Amino acid sequence: MSINRKNKFRLKPAHWFCIVGLAPILILYGYLRFIPIIKTMYISFFEWDLVSDKKPFVGFENFVTLFQSEAFLISLKNTSIIAFGILIFSVPSALLIAYLLSKGVRFKAWYEAFYFLPVITPMVPVAVTWKWILDSNHGLLNYFLSFLGIAKQAWLFDPKLAIVSVIMLTVWKTIGYNMIIFLVGITGIPKDNYEAASIDGATGAKAFWYITLPLLKPITAFVSIITIIHGYNVFSQIYILASDIQGSPGYVVRVLVYDMIENAFRYYKMGYASAEAFILFLIVLVLTLIQLWLAREKTTSKKGLKL
Repeated sequence: MSINRKNKFRLKPAHWFCIVGLAPILILYGYLRFIPIIKTMYISFFEWDLVSDKKPFVGFENFVTLFQSEAFLISLKNTSIIAFGILIFSVPSALLIAYLLSKGVRFKAWYEAFYFLPVITPMVPVAVTWKWILDSNHGLLNYFLSFLGIAKQAWLFDPKLAIVSVIMLTVWKTIGYNMIIFLVGITGIPKDNYEAASIDGATGAKAFWYITLPLLKPITAFVSIITIIHGYNVFSQIYILASDIQGSPGYVVRVLVYDMIENAFRYYKMGYASAEAFILFLIVLVLTLIQLWLAREKTTSKKGLKL
């Protein structure tokens, strides 16, 4: 028995080849990803700035100050609304579009290109274009709404409408990526499943509900996680769209990333900003784990079956 166990866990030359080949990439990834996280957590326990040589240890004081700060709480609220708004509108819409395209519509490639084009377009020119569209005086959106008898809306100056504007822009830009991922997942579902379901009378909406959705659980979890991470890291569109007349970016819609950048590089409070970054990391981590738990495959355990 011991000899078999040793042979079972002995690495073969092919295994060593993979380990040696992946080692530089894993080391570089760890250096660029995990070490900054650890360093950020370390700095968050100090009164750390970019000017003074003294960096006293303050423990959890930065975290306590965070949750007593109105600016941080507003940033957290706005970021959460934007992130979940993007999730709610982007993921179901992308799934529906992908399902319709999987039915073999004409000019399918053109539709895919049409939806995916915003994904590969840089955010800055996209946000500048949307800022012109959403302009309260001369914007195209208010112009078309006027035909419906709707008065001009201050899309970029009213805090609530500004959040809606950011969600609209981000959904429009990310829906194509989510659609492609869903389309790949739907294409990978064997047609035998649908043929067997059709024999039992499950066609159309029933086939989508009982066949497509359950088999797309891993894909849905992946898309949801990517979308929520993207939503909590929103910055560029807000920096360009939600600027007040004095040119203070993030004034109308303040989000976590902007608050971190301002505290770190404008007020030189690196310890405070690192605490914000660590809180953001924990939020994304917890939401990711929850989504993975909800999408996990339910398997029946066979342990303890003794005859």
